Amino acid sequence: MNNRFAIIQHDAIADAGISPRECVRWVEESFKMKPMAQLPPKISIHPQGDDFFNTMPALLAPECGRFAVKEVHRIAGQTPSLGADIMLYDSRTGHLLAIVDGDWITTMRTGAVATLSIELFQREGVNCYSFLGLGNTARATALCLLEELDGKPVTMRLMRYKDQAESFIDRFSSYSNVTFEIVDDVNELVAGADVLISCITSADGLICADDSLYRPGMLLIPVHTRGFQNCDLFFDKVYGDDRGHVQGFKYFDKFRQFDELTNVLLGANPGRESDDERILCYNIGLGLHDAVFASRIYDKLKDNCSEWVEQRKETSKFWI
Repeated sequence: MNNRFAIIQHDAIADAGISPRECVRWVEESFKMKPMAQLPPKISIHPQGDDFFNTMPALLAPECGRFAVKEVHRIAGQTPSLGADIMLYDSRTGHLLAIVDGDWITTMRTGAVATLSIELFQREGVNCYSFLGLGNTARATALCLLEELDGKPVTMRLMRYKDQAESFIDRFSSYSNVTFEIVDDVNELVAGADVLISCITSADGLICADDSLYRPGMLLIPVHTRGFQNCDLFFDKVYGDDRGHVQGFKYFDKFRQFDELTNVLLGANPGRESDDERILCYNIGLGLHDAVFASRIYDKLKDNCSEWVEQRKETSKFWI
């Protein structure tokens, strides 16, 4: 039996015209789908130091008829340090539909999740966003956030690191509604933050150990979870993309309140209830997001995909 599967490369995805707003809608769709999907915990293997290989399977809601498994890795010293690949299947037949480059998907869905969290949990009247770590994930978050803000005036405070702040400003120089500030001290960054998005991938110890610097009403989004464990103990509410991702955290049993972001989107949890609440979002990353993105991208690109592989499968019941 012959079955073709597509090879969908990074450049084809990047050139497909997928807007940041579309990415935010896809992650919202995937969060709302979570109760109908099957999403086992990711398997994490560490070859050395902080390096990892994570394997993330996800079966979409039955009406989608799609299954995907993502492999994502971080290897220090590689450029970029993060990499990913996704295998997409027809869950009704078991046929492999595509091998999809996961780098664009990982970055954009992560930025879209951060943006959706901002929309759900920031306090009223916020127009200033602070960034720690200014790589591709921060850029993806800024792209999604700016498109969702739709031209509203906004200030972005950037923590200086090498020449990344200047490069970040140059990347977004065409946005006339954005002003930038560069901050040289992390305590100053935290103390002045209404919304703090941390996109650093590694941290030794706490980023800011002075709890008093985290102002009332603050929203903290540590994208890669590093460096803010002190906040677990005194922030008013903690939200995560999946309970299984955070229930092993050292201070999980000391969270004042915890719930999954899905329950806020479905109306089962009120989310922010006052402008004084400090809210912490641990969105570790769902294979469900990647599966939805891979499925949507496959449907967009399959008719014009130039790379297909013919897969030859044995059909006899006994073949040994």
